[in-house]
Amino acid sequence: MTAEFEVAPAHQGAPGLIHGGLLATAFDEVMGAVSWMLHVPAVTGRLETDFVKPVPVGRTVHFSAWCVGRAGRKLYHRAEARLDGPGGLLVAKAAALFVTVKLEHFTSNGRAEEVQAVLEDPQTYRSLKAFELNP
Repeated sequence: MTAEFEVAPAHQGAPGLIHGGLLATAFDEVMGAVSWMLHVPAVTGRLETDFVKPVPVGRTVHFSAWCVGRAGRKLYHRAEARLDGPGGLLVAKAAALFVTVKLEHFTSNGRAEEVQAVLEDPQTYRSLKAFELNP
């Protein structure tokens, strides 16, 4: 899975730099999308983020994420964030444990109208901007 995140002034933490929590959130989203693309309903169990270099406001962060393994209900994902394109400067990396859940987890706890939209047409929902990281 690949994704891009345009760092706007609203994403600022320290002056001129992205807020680390937003970068961690973007990792959670892109790795969650890996589970979605595998057609496995899952939720985040643990997320670890290593911040390698500062990310300035006004730049585009390029993410790549993949599944490195599965054991029972556990999915293990990894991701990287880079500036200047997919082969560019590494600015952060992440590892996550996702736990598979039954669809009832979402139907019982999610917003009813969004859950219904996915149940009615999961392929269309998957192809929409469901993975866009910018708010």
